[in-house]
Amino acid sequence: EPTEGLAPKIVEQVGRYLEELKSRGISVLLVEQKLAIALDISQRVYVMGHGHIVFEGTPQDLKANARVRKEWLEV
Repeated sequence: EPTEGLAPKIVEQVGRYLEELKSRGISVLLVEQKLAIALDISQRVYVMGHGHIVFEGTPQDLKANARVRKEWLEV
């Protein structure tokens, strides 16, 4: 979780750095609880629950899947 515990300004810088890596064609496995950051940066997303992958798809697929969002991502 690269943004855990960081000030918002630093979180923005980390996001820009990850975008730069993406633009260079470098893949990164990102584990992140801040969903907005993960959805902005990612081409593919995976949601894990109880040690299993419960969702796999694009950020757009996840945004459209109300059941997964409600069951696994809402606090």
